[in-house]
Amino acid sequence: MPIKSYLAHPYEGKKETLIKALTVIDQCEILPAENENLIVLVTETETEKEEEMLKEKLDAIKSLKLLAMVSGFNTPQKNN
Repeated sequence: MPIKSYLAHPYEGKKETLIKALTVIDQCEILPAENENLIVLVTETETEKEEEMLKEKLDAIKSLKLLAMVSGFNTPQKNN
């Protein structure tokens, strides 16, 4: 299950629009910076297909200027 964290930079004056767009995506959790035009975004997906679909959703957000990945890792699944 990939978990990734990003710094999401909105276009000027579009921070609230970007917050609204990200909060409706199930795989996203956000933490808006209080003193900067910046949003911390954490994503979690179950499969590579779900990760690809999430990337397409993020790419389609018009208020998103730049998405910089800070960290990403994949938790291995245990086979019993």
